[in-house]
Amino acid sequence: MLKKRLAIVTSHPIQYNAPLFELLTQRGVVEVKVFYTWGKSVLLNKFDPGFGKVINWDIDLLKGYAYTFIHNISANPGSHHFNGIDNPTLNHEIELWKADAVLIYGWSFKSHLNCMRYFKGKLPVCFRGDSTLLDKKNTFKSIFRKLFLKWVYHYIDYAFYVGDSNLDYYKKNGVKKHKLIFAPHAIDNNRFASSEKTKYQAIEFRNSLNINESDFVFLFAGKLEPKKNPELLLEAFILASFDKNIHLVFVGNGELEKSLKSQSFSNKNIHFLNFQNQSNMPGIYEMADFFVLPSAGPGESWGLSVNEAMANGKSILVSDKCGCARNLVVQGLNGFIFQSQNGNQLKSILAQVVENKSIDNKMGKASLEIIKDFTFEKLAKAIENKLNLSRLN
Repeated sequence: MLKKRLAIVTSHPIQYNAPLFELLTQRGVVEVKVFYTWGKSVLLNKFDPGFGKVINWDIDLLKGYAYTFIHNISANPGSHHFNGIDNPTLNHEIELWKADAVLIYGWSFKSHLNCMRYFKGKLPVCFRGDSTLLDKKNTFKSIFRKLFLKWVYHYIDYAFYVGDSNLDYYKKNGVKKHKLIFAPHAIDNNRFASSEKTKYQAIEFRNSLNINESDFVFLFAGKLEPKKNPELLLEAFILASFDKNIHLVFVGNGELEKSLKSQSFSNKNIHFLNFQNQSNMPGIYEMADFFVLPSAGPGESWGLSVNEAMANGKSILVSDKCGCARNLVVQGLNGFIFQSQNGNQLKSILAQVVENKSIDNKMGKASLEIIKDFTFEKLAKAIENKLNLSRLN
């Protein structure tokens, strides 16, 4: 029996998707080919406006699976606007490959939306996105957007939702229950797991920041941008007036970097590290005791850094604007959830954690148990099962 062929349409290689594509290929249940719509120019040094610098990942994002870069005719190519992805040959190339189904990541690009519309009724059209209703406001604009999204999603046959907040979003925008399949948001848990290597890296990072091995570390890792709200964490930490053996480490760059460093008032317990590439991140998480993501939004759809920290066995503190909160953080078990932008509540939880450091080890173990259900294996199986049950034309 021939394997069914799945054409995956996504804009560009990223560290969160490439391992899934490789795993699907290794498992051999379906035949996969990835159609990258940004074009080959994405392989050039790419300036990331969020980090404020050129980012070149130090892991191979094109290893172990079939792919092609589709010619992009956009005058301003990129994933930052609708017309930045414009591929006149995309649908034809998918047909030439003789795909049995298509899986499209994101609709908000010209070619992706065209692809959804073109293949509707010809092939099963599957969709992957992680939007939520966490930023929803009841305005005339939101009513119009809801009508528009219902129109968009009527072109899909199935949506692979990443978690509960994402599920609510699809239901609100008219996707029927039978079209919704849980396919967890995941990272490479094994790569971020604690090991002798990560422990060595952690010691090196602590030494570079003059943090003793016995000191307690709160960690923020990500873009220093308003959406993730690192300023609230900084303010809460300063107001808590902790002893000298309690530290806050910010890892990353971005538009708020200068302001954050200025506001830290040269506090010796507040530290900054530049953007760290993927090979260093397991050691960064190993260095920490508690991982904090204080996002305010809009647009914090999930927060995959939380998956990474949990895979390393860390306790978690997130705001309720993080899409992952409902699925990954159990209040008092593996961490805490606070009300977004509530600095007093955040400060109170930070103080509670410091007063009872013994809870950290217990919570970290709980994180490891929870994250076992959020793996690439489960995501791959969800895709395979749906493809094998889908109709063929």
